[in-house]
Amino acid sequence: MKKEEYLEYVEKNMPRAKLLKTLPLSFLIGGLICALAEVFRQFLLNALELQEKYASAISSAILIFLTAILTGFGIFHKIAKFAGAGTFVPITGFANSVVAPALEFKTEGFVLGVAAKMFVIAGPVIVYGVSSSIIYGAILYFISFLGG
Repeated sequence: MKKEEYLEYVEKNMPRAKLLKTLPLSFLIGGLICALAEVFRQFLLNALELQEKYASAISSAILIFLTAILTGFGIFHKIAKFAGAGTFVPITGFANSVVAPALEFKTEGFVLGVAAKMFVIAGPVIVYGVSSSIIYGAILYFISFLGG
């Protein structure tokens, strides 16, 4: 099979994206996740009278915990399959990307399975996120230093 024939075959048989369905659904589910986080934050601010920085951190921790639990029970995968990119709201997507590989490799033991595979997906995100923030911070520092 020639390259052109193969590309034509792939184009013909590739499933079509259902953008009119998936985009609004992703937006809705992502918005609901963010709204849930805001409900937690407002509860912590008003009912428990925490400072804003603590309320924000604790509401993020609650989302991480809930995502990890839902991933462990296989529920988050079903939600993600239904909602698409809406579940990739950074904190929930990150929590899922840590827990899912750890669960997948738990049969290989805690060290070589869970611990070794836990950051397979999230590890590069952490490395490049921290590295880029250091570079960005250094650039801003030098710009502010030169500018006065």
